[in-house]
Amino acid sequence: MDNERDVFRPSLGRWLWGTLAGLGTLALGVAGIAILVGAAGNWGPWPLLLTLLAVLIVLAKWLQVASVRYELDANRLKVRRGIIMKSIDEIELYRVKDVRMNFSLLNQIAGIGSITITSSDETTRNGHLVMPYVPHAEHRREEIRRLVDAARERRGVRELDMAHDHFGGASTGD
Repeated sequence: MDNERDVFRPSLGRWLWGTLAGLGTLALGVAGIAILVGAAGNWGPWPLLLTLLAVLIVLAKWLQVASVRYELDANRLKVRRGIIMKSIDEIELYRVKDVRMNFSLLNQIAGIGSITITSSDETTRNGHLVMPYVPHAEHRREEIRRLVDAARERRGVRELDMAHDHFGGASTGD
């Protein structure tokens, strides 16, 4: 069995502080509570509804975060999804073609980013694997790249890019 190297999941706390949606949810909850506590004017049920909406958004995001876990070892990246009905996808690292990281200014402050993996593996054949709100994303992206190179070297795999002629014919060199 391979030595497990890294197990991680998206970060709810860093999502709250590191995204506009998270900050907006926090502001919604705080505004509702502030109005409730201050009882400034006759707001009716609105402060309670604002707070309830914020709680529901955080709960939905928590379920999303809790339902996925990534396990990275020397040969593969395992993606475990689900709470009641679970699934496990594996991406063989030697098949990874590209590892990209996206992050906004707020993401950088919170220490998160989205890692996108493109591979020839069946898991990503029709799209990319996007791992959002990953803590220490830059470090994890570099570790994935290093492990991909090592897995290719162990298997003797070389990446070969094929260019396609978009015009359907041979060039004439005029």
